[in-house]
Amino acid sequence: MIAKVSSCSVTGIEGFVVEVEADISGGLPLFNMVGLPEVSVRESKDRVRTAIKNSGYVFPMDRVVVNLAPADVKKEGTGLDLPVALAILAASGTVPPDHLKSYLFQGNCPLTGTLNPSKGFCPMP
Repeated sequence: MIAKVSSCSVTGIEGFVVEVEADISGGLPLFNMVGLPEVSVRESKDRVRTAIKNSGYVFPMDRVVVNLAPADVKKEGTGLDLPVALAILAASGTVPPDHLKSYLFQGNCPLTGTLNPSKGFCPMP
C-alpha cells in the first residue's frame, strides 16, 4: 500500500512543498529513501525507525521505500522526520491515510518518539 503525506522544505530562502510517499511491500526487510535527500534527511531513517518503535508502534519488517517528491530538488534538514514517520505508519495501516490528506506536516523526531520543532518554517508555502 502506498501512502502520501505533504510536507515542505527550503532551497535557499524559498520554500516548496514535498510529497512524502511511502510504500511497504513484501520481501527482505529494507528501508530505502529516494528523491535527492541530503545527509540529514538520509540520517532520518535511523531516527524515524527508532522513534516509531519507542512510541509504541511496530516498524514494518518488510521492504519500505520512501520517495521525496519532487525528485529533482535536494531536501535538507530534519523537518521531514515527522512526515516520513506518518507516511510509513499510514502505509502500514496504523494511521488512516484519509486523516492526513488535508494537512502539511513538519517536525523533528528524536529517538524518544516525541516531537521537536523544525527551523526555517517561515518561508514555507
